[in-house]
Amino acid sequence: MPKFLKSGKVVVLLTGRHAGKKAVIVKQYDEGTAARPYGHALVTGIAKYPRKVKTRQSEAQQKKRMRMKTFVKVINYNHLMPTRYTIDVDLKSVVTSDVMENSSKRTEACKASKKALEERFATGKNRWFFSALKF
Repeated sequence: MPKFLKSGKVVVLLTGRHAGKKAVIVKQYDEGTAARPYGHALVTGIAKYPRKVKTRQSEAQQKKRMRMKTFVKVINYNHLMPTRYTIDVDLKSVVTSDVMENSSKRTEACKASKKALEERFATGKNRWFFSALKF
């Protein structure tokens, strides 16, 4: 069976607090680890999507509406739904497996991933990733 869950692949989370939210796979563990003996992935995603921006809004208002909130999680493959989309954001240096052990490291990783994703949103690429699913 080919391995299609690679880093950069956009997935939709199916269970938990962030169910229905889009995320990007940062690192995949197909064979599992000692702590988690099942296939899982380290993902970062958008917990709160940016809102619609109009040109008649002030610069400060536009900047505020373009903000988003991110999360970093380790998710079982059974709770991910892959999409056909990929996004090329370099998050491997920021979000690593040791980030999950310490809450202060996790918040720093969330802030760094938020900055990277907001820069990507500002360029106007990957519009589908930055819009909420309607269901």
